[in-house]
Amino acid sequence: MSRARQHRGARAHLAGEAAEEIVARHYENRGYSVAERRWRGAGGEIDLILRGPDGLVFVEVKHSATIAGAALRISPRQAERIYASAGQYLENEPLGQLTPVRFDAALVDGTGAVEIIENAIGFD
Repeated sequence: MSRARQHRGARAHLAGEAAEEIVARHYENRGYSVAERRWRGAGGEIDLILRGPDGLVFVEVKHSATIAGAALRISPRQAERIYASAGQYLENEPLGQLTPVRFDAALVDGTGAVEIIENAIGFD
């Protein structure tokens, strides 16, 4: 792997971590608590899992130069992986699969502005 590619990869990783931190603070300011960061299940990774007054929120964080660009980065296949991992996570919750949940998309642009789309990752 070239040095330039390694540098781009490291920069993207750090930008992703920074976006996740911005989003976590955004939710905490709204009364949620972070239960997990980058939780990995059989289906893949869930960026943030939050506890709120109405249950759990599984959040996919996307970062791009623009909010629209970030939104375009969520694929149907990725949504399927998030559902699979969320189902596994719920196995350890007191209400199990009956736990109230929501799947949000948190979009972060190049300036650090955040747009939360509640129930963005839904079933077709």
